[in-house]
Amino acid sequence: MVALDGRLVADTRRRLPGRGAWLHPGPECLAKAERRRAFPRALRVHGTLDVAELREHLGQVTGKHGQGSVPGPDGTKEAGRPVMSQP
Repeated sequence: MVALDGRLVADTRRRLPGRGAWLHPGPECLAKAERRRAFPRALRVHGTLDVAELREHLGQVTGKHGQGSVPGPDGTKEAGRPVMSQP
């Protein structure tokens, strides 16, 4: 995610300008980050950020895939690391 014009935006393609941050795709993680005021600190912005758009995006993602790591279209997890199988 990145901060754009005072709101948090999910940067699924990892191409938006600015400092980015990662968030586990679960509603409880979003709530905890909001309580701890983690977004302005992580993204190095002043003031509060509107999380409505990010909350909607996470609702769509967790609704489709359940909670946890969301595989990308090319077999990678959200952090861009390849999915590793256990021997």
